[in-house]
Amino acid sequence: MIGTGTPGGGSRTPGLRRALVIGAVAALSLGLAVAEIPGAKSGVGALVAPGAAQAAVAAAGVEDEGADCPVPDLGSLTSNSRLPDPFRKINGQRITSKDEWRCRRAEIKKLAERYVYGEKRGKPAGVTGTVSRTGITVNVSDGGRSASFSASVDLPSGNGPFPAVIVYGGFGADTATIKASGAAVISYDPFSVGREGTPRSNKQGAYYTLYGSSSSTGLLAAWAWGVSRIIDVIEQSGGSILKADATGVTGCSRFGKGAFVAGVFDQRIALTMPIESGSAGVPILRGIAQESGAQPLSSAYGEQPWLGDAFSSFTGNPAQLPVDTHEMVGMIAPRGLFIMENPHIDWLAAQSGSVAALAGAEIYKALGAGDNISYWSDVQDGTHCASRSEWRTPLQQNIQKFLLKTGNANGVFRISARKSGNLSQWRDWTTPTLSDGNTSPSPSPSPTPSPSGSPNTSPSPSPSPTPSPSGGVNGACSATMRVVNSWSGGWQGEVTVRAGNAAINGWTVRWTWPGGQTITQLWGGLHSGSGSSVTVRNESWNGSLAANGSTTFGFIAGGSSATPAATCTSP
Repeated sequence: MIGTGTPGGGSRTPGLRRALVIGAVAALSLGLAVAEIPGAKSGVGALVAPGAAQAAVAAAGVEDEGADCPVPDLGSLTSNSRLPDPFRKINGQRITSKDEWRCRRAEIKKLAERYVYGEKRGKPAGVTGTVSRTGITVNVSDGGRSASFSASVDLPSGNGPFPAVIVYGGFGADTATIKASGAAVISYDPFSVGREGTPRSNKQGAYYTLYGSSSSTGLLAAWAWGVSRIIDVIEQSGGSILKADATGVTGCSRFGKGAFVAGVFDQRIALTMPIESGSAGVPILRGIAQESGAQPLSSAYGEQPWLGDAFSSFTGNPAQLPVDTHEMVGMIAPRGLFIMENPHIDWLAAQSGSVAALAGAEIYKALGAGDNISYWSDVQDGTHCASRSEWRTPLQQNIQKFLLKTGNANGVFRISARKSGNLSQWRDWTTPTLSDGNTSPSPSPSPTPSPSGSPNTSPSPSPSPTPSPSGGVNGACSATMRVVNSWSGGWQGEVTVRAGNAAINGWTVRWTWPGGQTITQLWGGLHSGSGSSVTVRNESWNGSLAANGSTTFGFIAGGSSATPAATCTSP
């Protein structure tokens, strides 16, 4: 693949892949920039702001907050063609409060290690090193074995201390934009920690020097372990040059896989930015098996030992997996996540990537952090790992929000029409409304975001009209419309449907446009009607609402923004 093949995702052009990787590592060692090549066309974009603007959530102070959580034995595996319910614990109970997520996350982590990536070891017995204005050295020791590796540092202008973005292998988010935004660039060679081109029985690099060349841990987890050790050294350095609590990570292709896994497994990483990660990266594993042109799981497993050895049992049957990548997306929550994908190269599985992001966004929303995740695949340049102008502004905004802690930009979803996934096809679970404490509220399903038109970068929220109840007694429901965002010639709206003082099973919302508006896309409901009259009925998964429970659906409309009175009836 030019895709995973270059730095990361499976390659049908091994010579090109090897040349690019060698060139990247050479550029890394020489401190040179890797040139990017522009070109190509794009599909229709989409904006989804899964939650209201909010302050950035700080990274955790430890690598794994749930290390003390007991994780029960999974038992026998069962086949499930749909995405596993991320809110359902191994014991079958669903979580009902936000503080339960910590130990639910620990369960997902255990499943991800056991069946997908292999175990990512924690901090070794000995970690020492240095941080200078030009480089970082890392020395590790455990069980009588020791190893070392290093990374270069490129500081922005100013006195510091600076936040920093760890860039895998010379391929990742635009380093010029990172530095111009006020963050340092740490150039990390993951091959020094886990070398490619080795058999699974004889893995090489610093990780395997400590834990054995026959370790069942795949390269992606080993590379993530190396990132964690760099953060250890930054923490020990005193913070005069780099800030220990403001680290991001990015990479493209095979290194996009690595950056994603690093953010999944280390909660000290404040901002994770995988690019074009392909199979074994962000895209749902169940979807890759059905997406035309995507790198097959068997190919990704065999190309390099990226995935853990145990994954071999699932390359032909991912439905047997008790976990999928949407839950790994959720493991990053509530920290910053900006996923960038390329819809022009089938091998990269961007459709399955959009499903992973949409499903993972449900976890973010349940945790009250819906605006901390962004996804962007609506790009014109189809070149693999190109530096794209469409990503520059959201990259700056994410750095400001999660690393500099000076911004508060909305999370944005821009999904290309070329590779638009349908979350409804993949889930049979609803998103609960999690309480802030240990009480158990009535679960309230959450909508599925969907592709939309091209927004402007400054959202223009509009107040909602008074809800219009229908019925007024048991079985009643109400509907409230608001404007989420607007731009020249179009806007994004959201409608909240709320049950009355009794549960309902099914709902229908109607309204009339005042000035020739038209709906171009809608998600979380079934749209019908013609002309100015609009009718939206529930999906199969969000029609049943508990008393006072609510759900939402969203839409993209052409014309000027408006909030006409909406009525709701049930059934």
